[in-house]
Amino acid sequence: MRPEIAVLDIQGQYRVYTEFYRADAAEKTIILVNGSMATTASFAQTVKNLHPQFNVVLYDQPYAGKSKAHNRHEKMLTKDVEGQILLELIDHFAAEHILSFSWGGAATLVALAQRPRRIEKAVVSSFSPVINAPMLDYLERGAGYLGALDRDRVGHLVNSTIGKHLPSLFKRFNYRHVSNLAEHEYGQMRFHINDVLTSDRSCYLRAAKKISVPVLFVNGEWDEYTGASDAKLFADHVQHSSFSTVQATGHFLDMEHKAACRDTRHALIGFLKPGQHETRPRYLHHPVHPALAL
Repeated sequence: MRPEIAVLDIQGQYRVYTEFYRADAAEKTIILVNGSMATTASFAQTVKNLHPQFNVVLYDQPYAGKSKAHNRHEKMLTKDVEGQILLELIDHFAAEHILSFSWGGAATLVALAQRPRRIEKAVVSSFSPVINAPMLDYLERGAGYLGALDRDRVGHLVNSTIGKHLPSLFKRFNYRHVSNLAEHEYGQMRFHINDVLTSDRSCYLRAAKKISVPVLFVNGEWDEYTGASDAKLFADHVQHSSFSTVQATGHFLDMEHKAACRDTRHALIGFLKPGQHETRPRYLHHPVHPALAL
C-alpha cells in the first residue's frame, strides 16, 4: 500500500507534503488532519482502518514533518491559516469527508464553518471546547518547557500526560520524536498553546454553530484532557452532532491497544458508511511514530 506523494503549493505561500492512498473501489475520499507537531506517520494505524473503504489523504503542516524542508518558517501559523490550508486540500483532492485528531480539530472546525461544498461528513476525535484543570496544567507546563527548549522535559511531559496510556514501545518513539523537533517547531507549539490560553475559548462553539454537515465527536473514556463529557457541549452548537466514547482508552485512541483500535474503527465506519458489513479489523503490529498532539 504505497501512497502517491506530492508537495503542493498553497496560494504561493506554503508548500505542503501530501500522501494519497488511492483505492480503486472506493467511492469517497477522506482527508486526515494531524494534531499539533504530529506528522503523517502518526496516522499509520488510522490509514489501515479506513483503506480501502476510502481513498485516504494525509498531509504535514508547513512547519512539520516532510513539509518543513520546503518552507521558510518566517511566521507562526494560526488555526485560521491551518483551516484555510485544509480547505485548499479538500478542493484539490475532492474530499467528501474529514477526520481530525486532537489540535487538528481546531482547524477542522474553522474549515467546516466555511461550509465547504464538497464535505458531507466529518469526524473530530480527541478534542473538546473546554480547557479543564488537567489540560490547563499540561499546557502551562508545556509552554514553560518549550520556551526553555528543554527537550527532555517536553518528551517526558507528553508521555506522562496525554500519552500515559500508550504502549511502552510507542512511548519510546514518541519521546524520540518530540525531543528532537526543530526549534521553529517548538516555537509553533508554544504559539499554539499561548493562543489556546489567551484567546476566547468560545470561538470553537461559535464556529460550530455555522457547521451544516453531520459531525461525529470521538473521545476516549480514560482521556482526562479532552474528555467525552466536555466534547458533548458541542451538541448544543453543531446541528447534526453525534458522539462516541471509546471504552478503556485515552487520548490516542486507536494507537493504545487492539480493542481500542477495533472500537475506534467501528465508530468511524459506522458513522461514515452506516450499514456496511464490518470485516475483521487490521491492527498494525509494526511500530509507528506517534507524535505530539494537543
